[in-house]
Amino acid sequence: MLKSLFNWKVLLNLIVAIGVFVGLVWLTFRWLEYHTHHGQEIPVPNIVNKSVQEAIKILDDSGLEYEVDSFNYDPKYRPFQVLQVYPVPGSRVKDGRAIQLRVNPRTWAKVEVPDVINKYSGLAFQRLEQVGLKVGDTIFEPSIQKDAVIRILYNGNEVKPKTKLARFSTVDVVIGSGPLRNIAIPNVVGLTVKEARQVIARSMFEVGIVDHEDGSKDESDVIYYQDPAAGDVRDQGMQIDLWASKRTLAELSAKIEQLNSTYRMKVDTALPPIQYQEMPVREEPSYEAPPAPAPRKETPKPSAETPKTETSRTNAKPATSTTESNRPRTTASGNVSGSNSSKPATTVTEKPKARRMVID
Repeated sequence: MLKSLFNWKVLLNLIVAIGVFVGLVWLTFRWLEYHTHHGQEIPVPNIVNKSVQEAIKILDDSGLEYEVDSFNYDPKYRPFQVLQVYPVPGSRVKDGRAIQLRVNPRTWAKVEVPDVINKYSGLAFQRLEQVGLKVGDTIFEPSIQKDAVIRILYNGNEVKPKTKLARFSTVDVVIGSGPLRNIAIPNVVGLTVKEARQVIARSMFEVGIVDHEDGSKDESDVIYYQDPAAGDVRDQGMQIDLWASKRTLAELSAKIEQLNSTYRMKVDTALPPIQYQEMPVREEPSYEAPPAPAPRKETPKPSAETPKTETSRTNAKPATSTTESNRPRTTASGNVSGSNSSKPATTVTEKPKARRMVID
């Protein structure tokens, strides 16, 4: 077996195989060097603070590719000025390497206008500032929506919600100041429904019920009656009801009279006008407390009355056989009456009562 291994034919095939392998490896590396430009490096030019047009021209002349990326807008630098370069200037890169450029944009990034229509003005200002928009002039306009945002203006033109504007742009806000008082109702009789809607909207009123005679919703029907009537004074924002038909006003005279009897109040001018008289103001009487009387002292007067005698009572006990009729009695003269009394009865004199004195 070893003898066959060292045969010259085997050795020749082995040498040829090794040579082919080495040749393939050499060709592979040579192809990689050619494809990747091995050893051919180009220095990155210094293009910082140049305009993006100048930087692109320099990179094209150097055989380098480029990628432009917008940076955050900085008002301290010029628009489209190169602020950063990667790899940094002076670095050596291969031919065809892409260089990243960070450029200052022309203005701020755009933001969407928030939907603040018909919202309270305080909340609307807050939402606008949150997205990066500044509020300039505040314009007040008559509207039934008091203190609500009606429109948003940019450079004098109305902008709709979700319109993109540059960040930190200044917008003007139109706010409702409330309805006007005592405004005359416009006359829309004889106009089509479409025309009447426009006239009512311009007068800052609203369209109420639209009654079509045939039940359709044709905007070309002619208005033959309205309530409130033309010329009546109302506040802006009130609704105006309309009656429309395809017939002429002469043909609808009976219908108009019927509506007048319902919606127009007739005033009887034959009655005398009611006169109102103001009642005189009645003054409430004022009562003053009477002065307190001075205290007076009353001196007691001596009594001139004679003391009254009281019926004397005997201290002696009567006999058991004596009856009630035989008891001694005292007469007005002080003597004791009775047939069986032998001793004079003792009289008791009543002391005079003291008079009670009242001092006011």
